[in-house]
Parts: sequence; C-alpha cells; structure tokens
Amino acid sequence: MAKIYTDYFLDEEDFDKNHFRYKKLSIPDGVEAKPLAVPPVLKPDKVSGNDVWYTIESIESKVQLLPGKATKTWGYNAPILGKTMVLKRGQHVHVKLKNSLPELTTYHWHGMEVPGPITDGGCHAPVYPGEEKEIEFTVNQPAALTWLHAHPCPSTAAQVWMGLAMGVVVTDDQEAKLPIPKNYGVDEFPVILQDRTYHKDNQLDYRADYDAMGILGETPLINGTIRPYIDVTTQKVRLLFLGGSNRREWRLHFDDDIVMTQIAGDDSFLPHPVKMTKIMVTPGERLQVVVDFSGYHEGDVVNLYTDDFKLIEFRIHHFEKDDSIIPDTLFEPKLPEVDPDLPVRKVTMDEHNMMNNKQFSMQRIDMKQKVGQAEYWDVTNTNTKEHGMIHPFHIHGTHFTVVSRNGHEPFPNEYGYKDTIPVRPGETVRLRVEFPLLGVFMYHCHIIEHEDAGMMAQIEIFDSDHPKKYHLMDMETLTKAFAEEKGIKPEDVWMPGMDTEGCGMDDATTGASQK
Repeated sequence: MAKIYTDYFLDEEDFDKNHFRYKKLSIPDGVEAKPLAVPPVLKPDKVSGNDVWYTIESIESKVQLLPGKATKTWGYNAPILGKTMVLKRGQHVHVKLKNSLPELTTYHWHGMEVPGPITDGGCHAPVYPGEEKEIEFTVNQPAALTWLHAHPCPSTAAQVWMGLAMGVVVTDDQEAKLPIPKNYGVDEFPVILQDRTYHKDNQLDYRADYDAMGILGETPLINGTIRPYIDVTTQKVRLLFLGGSNRREWRLHFDDDIVMTQIAGDDSFLPHPVKMTKIMVTPGERLQVVVDFSGYHEGDVVNLYTDDFKLIEFRIHHFEKDDSIIPDTLFEPKLPEVDPDLPVRKVTMDEHNMMNNKQFSMQRIDMKQKVGQAEYWDVTNTNTKEHGMIHPFHIHGTHFTVVSRNGHEPFPNEYGYKDTIPVRPGETVRLRVEFPLLGVFMYHCHIIEHEDAGMMAQIEIFDSDHPKKYHLMDMETLTKAFAEEKGIKPEDVWMPGMDTEGCGMDDATTGASQK
C-alpha cells in the first residue's frame, strides 16, 4: 500500500501565519454560498492545421462580488481573471495582445517555455494603452497547468491584485491516455487561490493595503468567487490548484483527512502519484490532485480548508462507481547531465528586496548561461528563522528539477518539472536548470511585492555561435509612460517598492491604484 503523507513537509515555524502582520481569513457579512466560477475555455480566432490564433485583451470591468456595489476589476477577455487557454503540445501559437486598460501592462507566460524577453512578457515587453502587439511561439513541453499574468516593473503586484491572471493549460498525448478525470467543469476544476481586501463601496485599494513584506487580504477569492461550492457528480474529482496570491500560502486539507493523490506539479505530471492528506501551495506554484469521494453519499457535504478556515464546500450528489486506478508511473522526466567541471551557480534571496545582495536593475544582466547546457543552481534563502519567511523562487523561460534540500532528498511531490520552489529561511535548494531557448529572463521571489521591491535578477541565455543583442527597457521610460497615462508628473507616480528598488527612478511604485 502506498505511503500516505500527513504533514506539509515544511516546518510550521516558517509558515506565513507566524510572520509579519499575518491576516486571518473571513467571509464578509451577507455573502451567500454560490457555485464555484469555472472560467470558460478561450476560443481561438482561427485554426489552420498546426497553427492556432488567439486574441487576449486586458479589460476594465465590474464584478458583483459582495452585497452592494459591484467591484471594479481587470481581466483577460473576462471581467476578472480570464478564460482558460488550452494549448496542445506541438501547436504553433499566434497571440494578439490587446491592452484596453488605462495604463501599460505586460503578458507573462509563467511556466511556458517561450523566448525572452519580449515573448516571455516580463518588464521589457510593455503594451501601452490602446496598443496591440503580436507574438508567436511553439508549444514544446509536457502537459501542465501554466498561467498568464501581468508583469510590468514594478507594477506586477498591483495589476495581479486587480485581477490580471488566468490559467493556460498544456495538453499532450500522454495525458490523454491517463485514466484520470479530464471533463473540464464536470470532474476537473481549476482552483485559482487568491485573497483580497475590500474597502468603501466594495472597492480594491492596493495603495491602502500595500505592505513591502507582501500583501495579505482577509477575504478568500477562489476563481473570482467568494464562498464557493462545487457540486460533485462523479466519484473522482481532479483539482488544479494555482497559488495566485501576492503573498499568502495555502495549507489545504479536507474533512476527515481525505487523501489527495497529487498527480502533477508546476510543469509536468509527477513521475509517480503521491498520496497526502495535507498540501501546501505557495505563490506561483501549481499542484494537481485527484480526490476520491467514494466514502460519501448523496446529500453529504465535504469541506476543503486552509488551516482552520473553510474554503470550498463539496456538495455530494449521486455518482456512478469509478474503479479506475491511477498508474504507478505517470511521467518520466528527462534529467540532463551536468558537466562536473562547471561551477555551481550561487543565488541568494536576501531580506525582502535583494537577490545576491543587489536590488533589481532593468538593464543589468546578472548571469549568463549557454542555451541547452544544464547547470546546478544553489538557491539560498539568507533570512534567519527568527526574522525570515519562505521565499518561493521562480525562473522564467524554463523548468527545472529539484536535486536536494540542504543536501537531503527533495520532498516526495517535487520530482517532476517545476518553475517555482519554496525555500525556507536558512535553506539551500539545489536545482538542475537548463534553458531551451535564447533570451533574457528574470528569476525572482514570487511573493509579488518582493519582486517589485527588487528581489529579482536577470539571466541571458546565449549561443556563442549566434550572439544576439537585446533592447532592455529602462525604468525612466516606464515611469514617464505611467505619468503621461495619468496626466501627472513622473515624480508623482506611485509604484510600491521603487523607492528602494534602485531601478533608476526614485519615489515610484504602481500605476494600478493611483488615485
């Protein structure tokens, strides 16, 4: 019988609830339970053979989240968050990026292996208000839940807070053969985990909530739904968790300690399924699990919690018996050889706003690595246990495999491809990293206020036989653009973190909540 893990793997003393102005969750008065919103699938504009065309439009809108006035929100082709984009391995994808917001934004493909820096959509790829840009890429990676979110420097946190995040699902032939739930919206549900604070007239006010240590909201927002429930009409349900919060960690468990069988992580299925009663999702991470409700009957209600707070009700209806068995082997990751003569790269996350004791600079290349060459990265969280916190470390443009944690084996559910990894205070995690495509890519803490404040750096992936030059955006240009969009002076632009970031301008932070 497979072992069942009953803890979160990480130490309780490191949990966010023990650090820095933690806020407990609560449901505002008058909010009735409602069905979990399931983002509709984004329809392509055109399909021709192996080529597919999409339009992704960033829009302003309003959503009725709470009793009273509707909340002003941003979204992708939707009032909040976005529609789920489904791509198949091997497709050549053409995307028109359309910005209908009042300020510049970018479109970052978190977990997608695309060229950098423009296609990747970090801070060097702004799309200005009223502007359209076109990108294209070929999907050449395993089945996974990746995601798209805004990533302008240093307005990432504020724009995600307004709603700019959506799921991007990659499918492949191997997943299609697996006997797992895959009927979207029936037995397969994306679960985008976020939290927000609502102010006067139910509005968001990022500036009022700003915290350099990372913003925590009091109200859970799941797929843009407050107090959701899911009608369970099949014995087994597949949940695709996405850690979409700016800072909050989600420590998930069910009533009766129902076993969750994790089948996938960030960028692939796991080599083997892992059975757990507790799962932790940090900002930027994705985890897919299958839950078997065979022990329950029509009329039962089963609850999913984070810590001691009820997040989602699962309302059990009649279902047919399901005797399918998840295979012992789901995926075989390719582990590239690392030249033993290569030095191990040392990356440190320092305080809440530095990488290798430097704050982010948009025009500085911090490291270079040869395309297609695997190397070891030792990523260290230099915070102390007494004053530190978990930093989820993310790399753009690639996936990695986890080699060790402080010289010991990775956690049991860390053996697939990942792009985001929680690193505890005082801990060093060794990664095996190989970039498949050329470009300039960011690596950073995915507590979004931390990356906005400077805990971010850049690596250039090069081919010595075909050298390239890149135009890298500068902070002065972006700040002037925010100022022009708002009809204010550049020195009056507020973008949290910029006063400490050292990106080239002082006293700036994010346009998204400028009043």
